[in-house]
Amino acid sequence: MITTTGLTKVYPSRGREVTALDGVDLHVREGEVYGVIGQSGAGKSSLIRCVNLLERPTDGTVTVDGQDLTALAGRGRRAGKELREARSRIGMVFQHFNLLSSRTVKDNIELPLEILGVSGQERSRKALELLDLVGLADKAKAYPAQLSGGQKQRVGIARALAGDPKVLLSDEATSALDPETTRSILQLLRDLNQQLGLTVLLITHEMDVVKTVCDSAALMKKGRIVESGTVGELLATPGSELAHELFPVGGQASGPGRTVVDVTFHGEAATQPVISQLSRTYNIDISILGAAMDTVGGKQIGRMRIELPGRYEENVVPVGFLREQGLQVEVVDDEPANVPAQTAAPAPVKEGAK
Repeated sequence: MITTTGLTKVYPSRGREVTALDGVDLHVREGEVYGVIGQSGAGKSSLIRCVNLLERPTDGTVTVDGQDLTALAGRGRRAGKELREARSRIGMVFQHFNLLSSRTVKDNIELPLEILGVSGQERSRKALELLDLVGLADKAKAYPAQLSGGQKQRVGIARALAGDPKVLLSDEATSALDPETTRSILQLLRDLNQQLGLTVLLITHEMDVVKTVCDSAALMKKGRIVESGTVGELLATPGSELAHELFPVGGQASGPGRTVVDVTFHGEAATQPVISQLSRTYNIDISILGAAMDTVGGKQIGRMRIELPGRYEENVVPVGFLREQGLQVEVVDDEPANVPAQTAAPAPVKEGAK
């Protein structure tokens, strides 16, 4: 649904150039919720604004629903009209709501339809339908100043849906909200994704957002995507920064001659007593250094860091037992010997991979 290829954005700044996007390749599949995460200055906002060409890329291409938007930019009046039509099929939700204070809630939602030349009667019908969809049917005549932050964002989402878009872009839509309201907005986005078949691309700096609502995710640093894939793929990738941030477990070996491994549980394995089975089967004492478990995409997923007595060479069989149970196992500390390369799990997801 969304593809960027070699996407580059360079801004002039005080006599020099600042590269916000450095050859970004992004692939968002139809019907998924895709999160782009990174710290301030990573290039997330530039990326999402280039997707609907609110910012014109310096180089590279943006394709949405099979249409190359960059080919329409700056190519004459007809191309400009086609670009406006293409943008109308891409909804945008902003961090600070961007509602017009002098308009009622209903009038705010009608605004994009008014710009598109839709008749008053049809605008009214559509606005009321969308208000009902986002749970604000009783707020049609209210003004933004009378709404809570969460209600304002629901109005912003309804307005973004006015043109019946196939794609919804969310620019830090929950960062100004409290945790409980954030959860309700994320649930609304997931509901809309499922009910309307929307493809949702959201940017965030909060790992909980990715954990709560995203099917796939990408980590951005210094204008580049350094890691991407489905959440399940990332959790199964040894050394994945996103996986470690999503499920931080911590913990160091208690002394020399010990092996520390990270074990990722998902699917049926998440409900099985695998660690106790390992201890009984091989008659070894296992120390749990840290653990984290949560529901991601409706499935229980967790990560545990355990310590096994002895060097890695003495624990090849127990580690193999864990892998035979369908678990992802990453050896993170083996004192003092190095772990042979063939013990590693599958290679990390490549930059820009689906």
